[in-house]
Amino acid sequence: MMKLNTLGVLAAVAACLCAPPTWSADLRDAPAFSVASDTGNLRLADFKGKVVYIDFFASWCGPCRSSFKWLNDTHDKHAANGLVILAINVDKERDLAAQFLKQNPARFRVGYDAEGSIAQLYQLKGMPSSYLIDRKGQLRAAHVGFRDKDRVARTDDIASLLAE
Repeated sequence: MMKLNTLGVLAAVAACLCAPPTWSADLRDAPAFSVASDTGNLRLADFKGKVVYIDFFASWCGPCRSSFKWLNDTHDKHAANGLVILAINVDKERDLAAQFLKQNPARFRVGYDAEGSIAQLYQLKGMPSSYLIDRKGQLRAAHVGFRDKDRVARTDDIASLLAE
C-alpha cells in the first residue's frame, strides 16, 4: 500500500512540474458544488457575478505551499474588485489540512473535500490544480501545478476577467 501511495505522489509531482496551463476554447458552466468550511458550507453558486479562482491543494504538495503566498497577495490585491479565491483541501484527514494551514495561513476562503467528490467533478490531473471561473459561472481556464514563472500570466488572466 505504501508503494502505491508513493507512486501516486510521484506521478502528481511530475504532473505539477511538466503540465502547462490549459485554456478552454469551449466555454462551459463550471461544475456546481457545495463544500464544508470552518464557517459553514460554501457554494459556488453563491459567488455568481464574481470571478472565482478555485485552487485544489493537499498537505503533502510542495508547490501548494509556495502557491499560498501568491494566493494571499492576489486576494489582497483583487478581492475588492470582485475576485473570490476558494482553496479546496483534498486531504483525507482534516488534521493534515490544519497543520498545512497553520504553516501556510490563508486570507481567503478554504473548503474541505476529504471524500474527493469535488475533485472528481473537476477531473484533477495533478496538484495543485486551479480553475478560473468568470462572472457568468463559465470555466475559463485550468492550470496544473504552480511555478514561479507562471505567476505573472495567472495574475494577468485574473485581471482580464475582472475587467470584463
